[in-house]
Formats: sequence, C-alpha cells, structure tokens
Amino acid sequence: MSDDRSRRGLNPNAHAFVPNPGARPFVPGQPYMFATPPPMYGQPPPPFPVYQQPPQMIPAHMMQQTRMSMHVPPQMQMHYRQVPTQQHHPVRMQQQQPPLDAWDAEELEPEAPAPMEPLPEPIVAEPVKQEESEPPEPKTEPECEIETTPKSDESGAAGDKASPASDSAAEGKIEEEDEVVALPTKFKRSVYIDDGTRKEHVNIVFIGHVDAGKSTIGGQLMYLTGMVDKRTLEKYEKEAKDKGRESWYLSWALDTNDEEREKGKTVECGRAFFETEKKHFTILDAPGHKSFVPNMISGATQADLAVLVISARKGEFETGFDRGGQTREHAMLVKTAGVRHMIVLVNKMDDPTVNWDEERFKEIQNKLTPYLRKCGYNPKSDIFYIPVSGLTGAFLKDRPSAEFGSWYTGPCFIEYVDNMLPAMSRDYEGPVRVIIADKYSDMGTIVIGKIESGVIAKGDMVTVMPNRTSVQVIQLWSDDAEVEKIMSGDNVKLKLKGVEDADILPGFILCSPDALCHVGKVFDAEVVILEHRSIIASGYSCVLHIQSAVEEVTVKMVICTIDKKTGAKVRARFVKQDEKCIMRLESAEAFCLEAFKDFPQMGRFTLRDEGRTIAIGKVLKVVE
Repeated sequence: MSDDRSRRGLNPNAHAFVPNPGARPFVPGQPYMFATPPPMYGQPPPPFPVYQQPPQMIPAHMMQQTRMSMHVPPQMQMHYRQVPTQQHHPVRMQQQQPPLDAWDAEELEPEAPAPMEPLPEPIVAEPVKQEESEPPEPKTEPECEIETTPKSDESGAAGDKASPASDSAAEGKIEEEDEVVALPTKFKRSVYIDDGTRKEHVNIVFIGHVDAGKSTIGGQLMYLTGMVDKRTLEKYEKEAKDKGRESWYLSWALDTNDEEREKGKTVECGRAFFETEKKHFTILDAPGHKSFVPNMISGATQADLAVLVISARKGEFETGFDRGGQTREHAMLVKTAGVRHMIVLVNKMDDPTVNWDEERFKEIQNKLTPYLRKCGYNPKSDIFYIPVSGLTGAFLKDRPSAEFGSWYTGPCFIEYVDNMLPAMSRDYEGPVRVIIADKYSDMGTIVIGKIESGVIAKGDMVTVMPNRTSVQVIQLWSDDAEVEKIMSGDNVKLKLKGVEDADILPGFILCSPDALCHVGKVFDAEVVILEHRSIIASGYSCVLHIQSAVEEVTVKMVICTIDKKTGAKVRARFVKQDEKCIMRLESAEAFCLEAFKDFPQMGRFTLRDEGRTIAIGKVLKVVE
C-alpha cells in the first residue's frame, strides 16, 4: 500500500487523507484563481473563475465552508483595478486648450456644475402673535474703519461721500444738549477743485544712446529757465575742468553722483524740474548705457512726454541706431510704457563734422521716422523734430544767429512744449493710484512716485498694496515744494505714517482703501515677441518689468498665436520671433497689476532676458 502511495506521489507516512477545510476546489480546464497573471496595460482585467459544483463526495460541512470563502479577499481588489486610460499618456497629459477660433477668459475655466433643483420649502406653522416690542438697534461695523479727525476744509467735505453711519445720523434729529460722539467713518476721498491758478504738470523723460547729450540738454534747460543760477554753473564748470571733463559741466546739474561725474555716464534716473509761463515740467534723465536699461524703464513709466536725443556727429547716430545701440530699444520701451508723444532733438548740430548741415538733419529724419512708425507713433501728430545744440543752447529757448541753422523755421523746444504740445489727459475723479518708484528713510518713511489717478490731501488714509497696510499721509512734496494736495499727473514725494521703509519696494501701489488694485501671480497676456533666437514654450523664464516692479516670471502655457494681418487665432504650443500670441504667465511672488482695459498704466509690461528686450505685452486677465 505504501509503495502504491509513493508511486502516486503521496506521502507514504500519512495514515489517512485529511482534507483541508479552507482549500478551494480545483476545476480542470480553468486557471487557478491566485495564479492569474496581471492584466495587460490598458486591457480590462480577466474575469473571475466560474465556480462549478464540486463532486457530491465532498461532505456538507466542507461545502458550506467553500461557499463562505468564495468572495474576493480585500487584498486582491487593488490587483484587479484597471489602469486609467488617461494615466501616463503624453497627449492626454496636456492641459485643456481653448477653441481654435476665439479666446475668451471664461473658456479657460472649468465648466460649472449644473444648478441643483431647489428643495420645496418646508411648511412651518405660524407662530403665535405676541406683543410687539422695539428690537434693539443692530451694531454694524463699517467695512473699512479708519480713525480720522474731521477736517475743517469745507471744499473737501462738500465732495466727500458720506458713510451709511453718517447718513443715518443725519436723518435723525439731534438735540443741542446731547453730546455728539465721533464714530469711525469710511475713507473719504479728496476732490480736485480747479481754481485756475494751477499750472499743468508734464513729466519729460530724456532717452537716447549713451553720450548723445541727454544730461547736457537737461542742465542747459534748467539754466535757461532760471532753475540753476550762473554762480552754481560756474562752480560746476571749474570742478569739471579740474577733472578733465570741461565739456560736461552742464550735465552735473543732473548727475549729482560722484560715480556719474567721474565716468561721465548717467547711472540712475536723475530728477529735476523747470517752469515756463504756462506749464510745470519734471525732467527724468534716463541712463543711456545698455547695462542700466532697467533704470531707464523705471523713468519711462512715469513720463508723459519722451524726448529722444540723437547725436548728429558723424558716426555716432549710426552707432546708436544700428543693432546693439540703445536708440531703437529706448524708442520701443517708451511706447510700451504708454508715452504717446515724442520730440526728437537732433543734438550736436554745431559739431565741426556737421556744422548745421540741413542734409544731415534730413538724413537722420528719413532713417528714424520709419522705425518710429513701426513702434506705433504717428509721424504727423505724435513726432516733432528740432535741431539743437545742448552745449550752446541753440533752439532750446532762443534762436541762434542767422548764420547757424537759418534753414530751420519751426519753433524752439520750450516754445513747442509750452504752446503746441497737446494737453495731457488726467483722471482726477478716479480712485487713488500712486506707483512707488523709490523710497528712503528721513525722519520717517518717504516714497517717491507718480500719482496716476485720484487726489490725495495731507492727512488722508491710503493702503499700501500688496501688503494691505493702512497708512496716513502726513506730508506731501511736489518737486521739492511742500504742498497740501497732490493730484493725477504729479511726480511727488509722500511721507507716510504707519509703515517702515523696509516693508516697501519699488512697484508697490498706494490705493484708496475703498478701491484696492488687483494683486496676482498668474495672468493671461497678449505678447509680441520682438527679438529671440529660439522658440518660447511652456517653462521658459524671463524678467518682467511692469510699471516700477521687476518680477521673474515663467511661461505656464502658450494658449494661441494671433495672425497680425487677419487677427485669426490658432492653437499653438510655442511661439517664435516676430509672432503675436496669448500666453499665461506665472510669477514667484504676488505683485500689483490690472487688466489693460481697466487701467492701462498698470497693464503694460516688458519682458527681458540676458540684457535684451525680447517682448512687450499687455495684461488681459488676472487669473489668480
């Protein structure tokens, strides 16, 4: 018997067969359940083995145990889970793209779920009527509580908007014996009242290639208008002569930095001012070297008028206008910053290589005009050419003798900006928007910038964005003169109470507490690629210049390209030079910005990479 068991492969030492009550029956012709191979990628899992009735020789108690154990164990459920069809698929991993024929801000958002049907209103028994009693007055706090002392200025109070708390108090009758308690009120916006004595404020930025004579012309204008006296000018001339910079003494009126005077190059954006009979001008002297283009952009964002200085000296105009020169880049940047008018001063006409040659003046005009038209300027209404000499002052304020430039019959520079320059559009009734360009500490926190919208009076409360810090304006200056009120278009300094200078950066915005600006990190923009050798796709990083802020951004997605002629939109994954597109950009930190259609001054931007301007654009939508 034992030999027979060994021959059959059984244990010869076992006296009898002992069945395992937990074993599953073996069905011939079907695979064993636990030996099922894993499913192929993307294929449905194999079916469970079909249970068949075992032979009747199995006892009843074993049959009951077998039926109870036929369910799938919990640890096996994950084994048979099907791989999602969209997992690890290169095409399906891409984000949803908008339709080909149009771009709409709403199409980039996920579809909203269908609204649920409203539940029927429950039937509630009517409460038993009780004696009516006067309910206590609800204690409502204002949305923006700012403790301010009432102003005595009747003109300012007449235009302020009263808060709901003050309206309710005005409706009721207040007895003379009762003591009136001043409650915290909402922010009261200052108003502008034109009394006819205020001169129009125009901000001028001087741009151009290095050594074109920008600072020299600025210093000459200050001298001709009486902002710098002759004694100070003689002092500058003597100091410049001692350092071997005799012809640069006029530029020292703007280049007050020792480094700038030693090298003869403007580094920071200098500030000065002069006045004429009708207008008040602020000079923003931008650096011309390509290493200081970010400082030039900061000055261009504060300007209303651009003065492009061109050197007529033989070879210098060609150097600045050819590839690598700053004449082209500066002209494009000021247009991107929103400067609509430009005066081209052809300087150094008194140089021996030129000697007031009319043909040289026309040559420069004919070469420069097509490029300025390409930048977006209208040659007939937006551009005006004047031949000048910054060193002698010819055609800046007065005309030279007849032997020099008698062929030019147009107006001088000051005559043109005082009488012929179109009036600047200002928004005095809008919310307060002050773009901070610089800050320092001097017995308090002082910020420098341009007020783009609204009116601010001494004592007003404003909010610093994006920090959302409420501060009070305790002092105001407009071009070094302390004033009681500033308004849209002014280039100003403000002393703030309630914030430290370390908590403020260039690009921050002072806003009305009741109308804050947008703050975001992700936005959609319309971008024009000016100069870039390779393609720009998702993941590309560059530097964003928007108003006075500088942020590093990454292209999150190229949405579509736009045909410049037809305006047709085509879905794309990348964009290249000379193409126009809509892309989504993301920054590392949140900053202040607005959609171009809502507030153009905060919706224009420039993209730079490796010291070159690669693209310009405008904000379409703040996503998050």
